[in-house]
Amino acid sequence: MRVWDAPTRAFALVLGFFASAVLALSFLPAGNALALGPFTVSVLGKYLCFALLALSIDLAWGYLGILSLGHGAFFALGGYAFGAHLMRQIGDRGVYGSGVPDFMVFLGWEEYPWHWLGTDSFAFSLFMVFCAPGLLAFVFGWTAFRSRVSGVYFSIISQALTYALSLAFFLNALGYGGNNGFTDFKTLLGFDLNTAGAGRALFALSAAALLGAYLVARSLVASRLGLAMIAVRDNETRLRFVGYRVERVKLFVFTLSAMMAGLAGALYVPQAGIINPNSFAPLFSIEMVICVALGGRGRLYGAVIGAFLVNAARSGLSSYFPNAWLFAFGALFIAVPVALPSGVAGLIEKGARRLFPGRAASGPGAFPEKEALNG
Repeated sequence: MRVWDAPTRAFALVLGFFASAVLALSFLPAGNALALGPFTVSVLGKYLCFALLALSIDLAWGYLGILSLGHGAFFALGGYAFGAHLMRQIGDRGVYGSGVPDFMVFLGWEEYPWHWLGTDSFAFSLFMVFCAPGLLAFVFGWTAFRSRVSGVYFSIISQALTYALSLAFFLNALGYGGNNGFTDFKTLLGFDLNTAGAGRALFALSAAALLGAYLVARSLVASRLGLAMIAVRDNETRLRFVGYRVERVKLFVFTLSAMMAGLAGALYVPQAGIINPNSFAPLFSIEMVICVALGGRGRLYGAVIGAFLVNAARSGLSSYFPNAWLFAFGALFIAVPVALPSGVAGLIEKGARRLFPGRAASGPGAFPEKEALNG
Protein backbone atom coordinates (compact mmCIF):
# COMPACT_ATOMS: atom_id res chain seq x y z
CA MET A 1 0.00 0.00 0.00
CA ARG A 2 1.32 3.43 -0.94
CA VAL A 3 2.29 5.84 1.80
CA TRP A 4 0.86 8.90 0.04
CA ASP A 5 -2.66 7.47 -0.15
CA ALA A 6 -5.99 9.29 0.09
CA PRO A 7 -6.15 9.46 3.94
CA THR A 8 -2.58 10.80 4.09
CA ARG A 9 -3.26 13.42 1.43
CA ALA A 10 -6.42 14.44 3.23
CA PHE A 11 -4.58 14.69 6.54
CA ALA A 12 -1.81 16.83 5.05
CA LEU A 13 -4.36 19.06 3.32
CA VAL A 14 -6.47 19.60 6.45
CA LEU A 15 -3.44 20.19 8.67
CA GLY A 16 -1.91 22.58 6.14
CA PHE A 17 -5.16 24.51 5.81
CA PHE A 18 -5.59 24.67 9.60
CA ALA A 19 -2.03 25.90 10.20
CA SER A 20 -2.23 28.46 7.37
CA ALA A 21 -5.58 29.77 8.59
CA VAL A 22 -4.35 30.18 12.17
CA LEU A 23 -1.21 32.00 11.04
CA ALA A 24 -3.16 34.24 8.67
CA LEU A 25 -5.74 35.16 11.32
CA SER A 26 -2.99 35.90 13.83
CA PHE A 27 -1.78 38.77 11.61
CA LEU A 28 -5.16 40.53 11.63
CA PRO A 29 -5.48 43.71 13.70
CA ALA A 30 -6.47 43.15 17.32
CA GLY A 31 -9.83 44.88 16.80
CA ASN A 32 -10.88 42.45 14.05
CA ALA A 33 -13.51 39.90 15.12
CA LEU A 34 -11.59 37.09 13.39
CA ALA A 35 -8.19 37.99 14.82
CA LEU A 36 -6.36 35.36 16.88
CA GLY A 37 -4.21 36.73 19.68
CA PRO A 38 -0.88 35.29 20.87
CA PHE A 39 -2.60 33.39 23.68
CA THR A 40 -4.96 31.57 21.30
CA VAL A 41 -2.09 30.73 18.94
CA SER A 42 -0.11 29.26 21.85
CA VAL A 43 -3.13 27.21 22.98
CA LEU A 44 -3.59 25.78 19.48
CA GLY A 45 0.15 25.10 19.33
CA LYS A 46 -0.13 23.08 22.54
CA TYR A 47 -3.00 21.14 20.98
CA LEU A 48 -0.67 20.20 18.13
CA CYS A 49 1.89 18.94 20.67
CA PHE A 50 -0.76 16.83 22.39
CA ALA A 51 -1.80 15.50 18.98
CA LEU A 52 1.81 14.45 18.33
CA LEU A 53 1.88 12.67 21.68
CA ALA A 54 -1.41 10.91 20.91
CA LEU A 55 -0.01 9.88 17.51
CA SER A 56 2.98 8.26 19.23
CA ILE A 57 0.65 6.33 21.53
CA ASP A 58 -1.44 5.13 18.60
CA LEU A 59 1.66 3.86 16.82
CA ALA A 60 2.40 1.56 19.76
CA TRP A 61 -1.15 0.74 20.84
CA GLY A 62 -3.09 0.79 17.60
CA TYR A 63 -0.62 -1.12 15.44
CA LEU A 64 1.48 -3.08 17.91
CA GLY A 65 -1.08 -3.75 20.63
CA ILE A 66 1.08 -2.22 23.40
CA LEU A 67 -1.11 -0.12 25.68
CA SER A 68 1.32 2.20 27.43
CA LEU A 69 -0.06 4.19 30.34
CA GLY A 70 3.29 5.87 30.83
CA HIS A 71 3.88 7.80 27.60
CA GLY A 72 3.53 11.01 29.58
CA ALA A 73 6.95 10.18 31.06
CA PHE A 74 8.58 10.35 27.61
CA PHE A 75 6.73 13.58 26.87
CA ALA A 76 7.95 15.08 30.16
CA LEU A 77 11.55 13.93 29.67
CA GLY A 78 11.66 15.61 26.27
CA GLY A 79 10.21 18.72 27.86
CA TYR A 80 12.74 18.75 30.69
CA ALA A 81 15.63 18.14 28.27
CA PHE A 82 14.70 21.19 26.24
CA GLY A 83 13.56 23.18 29.26
CA ALA A 84 17.03 22.86 30.76
CA HIS A 85 18.45 24.59 27.70
CA LEU A 86 15.88 27.37 27.98
CA MET A 87 16.79 27.83 31.65
CA ARG A 88 20.46 28.19 30.70
CA GLN A 89 19.48 31.02 28.32
CA ILE A 90 18.13 33.07 31.24
CA GLY A 91 21.69 33.63 32.48
CA ASP A 92 21.92 36.45 35.00
CA ARG A 93 18.45 37.80 34.18
CA GLY A 94 16.83 35.84 37.00
CA VAL A 95 15.51 37.38 40.20
CA TYR A 96 18.83 36.90 41.99
CA GLY A 97 21.02 37.66 38.95
CA SER A 98 23.49 34.94 39.95
CA GLY A 99 23.86 33.16 36.60
CA VAL A 100 22.12 29.99 37.80
CA PRO A 101 18.35 29.39 38.01
CA ASP A 102 16.60 30.95 40.99
CA PHE A 103 15.63 27.59 42.45
CA MET A 104 19.32 26.64 42.63
CA VAL A 105 20.09 29.89 44.46
CA PHE A 106 17.31 29.08 46.90
CA LEU A 107 18.97 25.71 47.57
CA GLY A 108 22.37 27.36 48.08
CA TRP A 109 23.92 26.05 44.85
CA GLU A 110 26.45 28.35 43.23
CA GLU A 111 26.98 26.36 40.03
CA TYR A 112 25.19 23.87 37.83
CA PRO A 113 25.33 20.19 38.87
CA TRP A 114 27.19 17.72 36.67
CA HIS A 115 24.08 16.39 34.94
CA TRP A 116 23.43 19.85 33.47
CA LEU A 117 26.64 19.54 31.48
CA GLY A 118 26.06 20.37 27.82
CA THR A 119 22.62 21.90 28.32
CA ASP A 120 23.92 25.29 27.20
CA SER A 121 24.26 23.84 23.68
CA PHE A 122 21.13 23.85 21.52
CA ALA A 123 22.38 20.90 19.44
CA PHE A 124 23.13 18.80 22.51
CA SER A 125 19.76 19.65 24.07
CA LEU A 126 17.97 18.72 20.86
CA PHE A 127 19.86 15.42 20.86
CA MET A 128 18.77 14.79 24.45
CA VAL A 129 15.14 15.51 23.53
CA PHE A 130 15.25 12.28 21.53
CA CYS A 131 17.94 10.41 23.46
CA ALA A 132 16.52 10.71 27.01
CA PRO A 133 13.03 9.29 26.29
CA GLY A 134 14.42 6.90 23.67
CA LEU A 135 17.00 5.45 26.05
CA LEU A 136 14.45 5.07 28.84
CA ALA A 137 12.02 3.35 26.47
CA PHE A 138 14.76 1.07 25.15
CA VAL A 139 15.88 -0.07 28.62
CA PHE A 140 12.34 -0.38 29.95
CA GLY A 141 11.08 -2.10 26.80
CA TRP A 142 14.05 -4.47 26.54
CA THR A 143 13.49 -5.59 30.13
CA ALA A 144 9.73 -6.00 29.74
CA PHE A 145 9.62 -7.57 26.27
CA ARG A 146 12.49 -9.93 27.00
CA SER A 147 10.51 -11.16 30.00
CA ARG A 148 7.41 -11.38 27.75
CA VAL A 149 5.45 -8.92 29.83
CA SER A 150 2.43 -7.84 27.82
CA GLY A 151 -1.20 -6.88 28.02
CA VAL A 152 -2.53 -5.37 31.20
CA TYR A 153 0.68 -6.20 33.07
CA PHE A 154 2.71 -4.00 30.74
CA SER A 155 0.16 -1.21 31.14
CA ILE A 156 0.44 -1.40 34.93
CA ILE A 157 4.23 -1.31 35.06
CA SER A 158 4.36 1.53 32.53
CA GLN A 159 2.05 3.49 34.79
CA ALA A 160 4.25 2.65 37.76
CA LEU A 161 7.25 3.94 35.79
CA THR A 162 5.76 7.37 35.19
CA TYR A 163 4.57 7.60 38.79
CA ALA A 164 8.07 6.79 40.07
CA LEU A 165 9.56 9.47 37.83
CA SER A 166 6.95 11.91 39.06
CA LEU A 167 8.05 11.34 42.65
CA ALA A 168 11.71 11.68 41.67
CA PHE A 169 11.25 14.99 39.87
CA PHE A 170 9.39 16.44 42.82
CA LEU A 171 12.63 16.22 44.81
CA ASN A 172 14.53 19.50 45.04
CA ALA A 173 17.81 17.62 45.41
CA LEU A 174 17.47 16.23 41.89
CA GLY A 175 18.25 19.68 40.53
CA TYR A 176 15.28 20.15 38.20
CA GLY A 177 13.22 22.68 40.10
CA GLY A 178 11.25 20.36 42.35
CA ASN A 179 7.48 20.84 42.30
CA ASN A 180 7.82 24.19 40.48
CA GLY A 181 9.86 22.76 37.61
CA PHE A 182 11.16 25.13 34.94
CA THR A 183 9.49 28.42 34.04
CA ASP A 184 10.09 32.09 33.23
CA PHE A 185 11.85 31.33 29.93
CA LYS A 186 13.35 34.33 28.16
CA THR A 187 14.94 33.50 24.81
CA LEU A 188 15.56 30.71 22.33
CA LEU A 189 18.44 31.00 19.85
CA GLY A 190 18.57 34.71 20.64
CA PHE A 191 14.87 35.33 19.93
CA ASP A 192 12.53 36.65 22.61
CA LEU A 193 9.98 33.96 23.44
CA ASN A 194 7.48 36.50 24.76
CA THR A 195 6.60 37.92 21.35
CA ALA A 196 3.81 37.17 18.89
CA GLY A 197 6.36 36.26 16.22
CA ALA A 198 7.95 33.59 18.41
CA GLY A 199 4.52 32.15 19.13
CA ARG A 200 3.73 31.91 15.43
CA ALA A 201 7.09 30.27 14.69
CA LEU A 202 6.61 27.67 17.43
CA PHE A 203 3.08 26.97 16.21
CA ALA A 204 4.37 26.44 12.66
CA LEU A 205 7.16 24.17 13.93
CA SER A 206 4.62 22.12 15.90
CA ALA A 207 2.44 21.69 12.81
CA ALA A 208 5.47 20.68 10.71
CA ALA A 209 6.61 18.21 13.38
CA LEU A 210 3.14 16.66 13.53
CA LEU A 211 3.04 16.24 9.76
CA GLY A 212 6.57 14.82 9.71
CA ALA A 213 5.82 12.35 12.50
CA TYR A 214 2.61 11.29 10.76
CA LEU A 215 4.48 10.59 7.53
CA VAL A 216 7.16 8.61 9.38
CA ALA A 217 4.53 6.57 11.22
CA ARG A 218 2.51 6.07 8.03
CA SER A 219 5.61 4.89 6.16
CA LEU A 220 6.34 2.46 8.95
CA VAL A 221 2.89 0.89 9.16
CA ALA A 222 2.67 0.63 5.35
CA SER A 223 5.96 -1.28 5.15
CA ARG A 224 6.74 -4.95 5.72
CA LEU A 225 7.63 -4.09 9.30
CA GLY A 226 4.14 -2.62 9.61
CA LEU A 227 2.67 -5.96 8.61
CA ALA A 228 4.80 -7.61 11.29
CA MET A 229 3.53 -5.06 13.83
CA ILE A 230 -0.08 -5.89 13.00
CA ALA A 231 0.72 -9.60 13.22
CA VAL A 232 2.24 -9.06 16.68
CA ARG A 233 -0.90 -7.24 17.75
CA ASP A 234 -3.29 -9.85 16.39
CA ASN A 235 -1.47 -13.08 17.22
CA GLU A 236 1.94 -12.74 18.83
CA THR A 237 2.25 -16.43 19.66
CA ARG A 238 1.77 -17.54 16.06
CA LEU A 239 4.33 -15.02 14.85
CA ARG A 240 6.86 -16.39 17.32
CA PHE A 241 6.12 -19.89 16.08
CA VAL A 242 7.05 -19.02 12.49
CA GLY A 243 10.41 -17.62 13.62
CA TYR A 244 9.99 -13.86 14.01
CA ARG A 245 11.91 -12.06 16.77
CA VAL A 246 8.86 -10.39 18.23
CA GLU A 247 10.87 -8.62 20.94
CA ARG A 248 12.89 -6.71 18.34
CA VAL A 249 9.77 -5.48 16.55
CA LYS A 250 8.23 -4.34 19.82
CA LEU A 251 11.40 -2.68 21.06
CA PHE A 252 12.02 -0.72 17.86
CA VAL A 253 8.48 0.64 17.57
CA PHE A 254 8.14 1.37 21.29
CA THR A 255 11.44 3.29 21.30
CA LEU A 256 10.47 5.24 18.18
CA SER A 257 7.12 6.19 19.70
CA ALA A 258 8.88 7.38 22.87
CA MET A 259 11.16 9.62 20.81
CA MET A 260 8.13 11.13 19.08
CA ALA A 261 6.62 11.79 22.50
CA GLY A 262 9.86 13.48 23.58
CA LEU A 263 9.70 15.79 20.56
CA ALA A 264 6.12 16.69 21.49
CA GLY A 265 7.27 17.60 25.00
CA ALA A 266 10.12 19.76 23.69
CA LEU A 267 7.77 21.74 21.44
CA TYR A 268 5.23 22.09 24.23
CA VAL A 269 7.56 23.67 26.81
CA PRO A 270 8.36 27.02 25.11
CA GLN A 271 4.69 27.46 24.18
CA ALA A 272 3.33 26.62 27.62
CA GLY A 273 6.12 28.52 29.36
CA ILE A 274 6.49 25.86 32.02
CA ILE A 275 7.32 22.20 32.63
CA ASN A 276 6.91 20.54 36.01
CA PRO A 277 6.42 17.04 37.49
CA ASN A 278 2.68 17.19 36.82
CA SER A 279 3.51 16.14 33.26
CA PHE A 280 4.60 12.80 34.72
CA ALA A 281 1.21 12.30 36.40
CA PRO A 282 -0.42 8.98 35.40
CA LEU A 283 -3.71 10.80 34.78
CA PHE A 284 -2.09 12.75 31.94
CA SER A 285 -1.04 9.54 30.18
CA ILE A 286 -4.51 8.06 30.65
CA GLU A 287 -6.05 11.20 29.18
CA MET A 288 -3.89 10.80 26.08
CA VAL A 289 -5.00 7.18 25.74
CA ILE A 290 -8.62 8.39 25.87
CA CYS A 291 -7.77 10.80 23.05
CA VAL A 292 -6.60 7.88 20.91
CA ALA A 293 -9.66 5.79 21.75
CA LEU A 294 -12.08 8.63 21.03
CA GLY A 295 -10.40 9.55 17.75
CA GLY A 296 -10.06 5.96 16.55
CA ARG A 297 -7.34 3.52 17.41
CA GLY A 298 -5.21 2.09 14.62
CA ARG A 299 -5.72 4.94 12.14
CA LEU A 300 -3.08 7.56 13.12
CA TYR A 301 -5.16 10.54 12.05
CA GLY A 302 -7.82 9.43 14.54
CA ALA A 303 -5.39 10.10 17.39
CA VAL A 304 -4.95 13.68 16.15
CA ILE A 305 -8.71 14.21 15.96
CA GLY A 306 -9.17 12.79 19.45
CA ALA A 307 -6.44 15.01 20.91
CA PHE A 308 -8.07 18.14 19.55
CA LEU A 309 -11.57 17.12 20.65
CA VAL A 310 -10.58 16.17 24.20
CA ASN A 311 -8.40 19.21 24.80
CA ALA A 312 -10.94 21.60 23.29
CA ALA A 313 -13.64 20.07 25.50
CA ARG A 314 -11.40 20.36 28.55
CA SER A 315 -10.64 24.02 27.83
CA GLY A 316 -14.31 24.84 27.30
CA LEU A 317 -15.65 22.97 30.30
CA SER A 318 -12.87 24.16 32.59
CA SER A 319 -13.66 27.77 31.72
CA TYR A 320 -17.39 27.61 32.40
CA PHE A 321 -17.71 24.61 34.71
CA PRO A 322 -14.39 24.18 36.58
CA ASN A 323 -15.60 21.19 38.58
CA ALA A 324 -17.30 19.39 35.71
CA TRP A 325 -14.30 18.34 33.62
CA LEU A 326 -13.33 15.29 35.69
CA PHE A 327 -16.91 14.00 35.53
CA ALA A 328 -16.97 14.52 31.77
CA PHE A 329 -13.60 12.79 31.49
CA GLY A 330 -14.93 9.78 33.44
CA ALA A 331 -18.01 9.67 31.22
CA LEU A 332 -15.78 9.62 28.13
CA PHE A 333 -13.79 6.75 29.60
CA ILE A 334 -17.00 4.72 29.94
CA ALA A 335 -18.94 5.85 26.89
CA VAL A 336 -16.29 5.66 24.16
CA PRO A 337 -15.91 1.83 24.11
CA VAL A 338 -19.69 1.44 24.07
CA ALA A 339 -20.93 4.24 21.82
CA LEU A 340 -17.88 4.76 19.56
CA PRO A 341 -15.87 1.53 19.44
CA SER A 342 -14.18 2.63 16.21
CA GLY A 343 -13.90 6.28 17.29
CA VAL A 344 -14.64 9.42 15.34
CA ALA A 345 -12.37 8.20 12.55
CA GLY A 346 -14.64 5.19 12.12
CA LEU A 347 -17.61 7.50 11.57
CA ILE A 348 -15.60 9.49 9.03
CA GLU A 349 -14.68 6.33 7.15
CA LYS A 350 -18.31 5.19 7.12
CA GLY A 351 -19.34 8.46 5.56
CA ALA A 352 -16.48 8.29 3.05
CA ARG A 353 -17.49 4.77 1.99
CA ARG A 354 -21.03 5.94 1.36
CA LEU A 355 -19.90 8.95 -0.66
CA PHE A 356 -17.16 7.12 -2.54
CA PRO A 357 -18.05 3.40 -2.62
CA GLY A 358 -15.11 1.21 -3.54
CA ARG A 359 -12.57 4.00 -3.09
CA ALA A 360 -12.59 4.89 0.62
CA ALA A 361 -10.79 2.40 2.80
CA SER A 362 -9.44 2.19 6.29
CA GLY A 363 -5.73 2.51 6.89
CA PRO A 364 -3.53 -0.56 7.26
CA GLY A 365 -4.28 -2.36 10.48
CA ALA A 366 -7.41 -0.36 11.27
CA PHE A 367 -9.70 -2.10 13.70
CA PRO A 368 -13.16 -3.43 12.93
CA GLU A 369 -15.78 -1.65 15.01
CA LYS A 370 -16.38 -4.45 17.49
CA GLU A 371 -12.68 -4.95 18.13
CA ALA A 372 -11.54 -1.34 18.34
CA LEU A 373 -10.70 -1.33 22.02
CA ASN A 374 -9.77 -4.94 22.61
CA GLY A 375 -6.23 -6.12 23.19
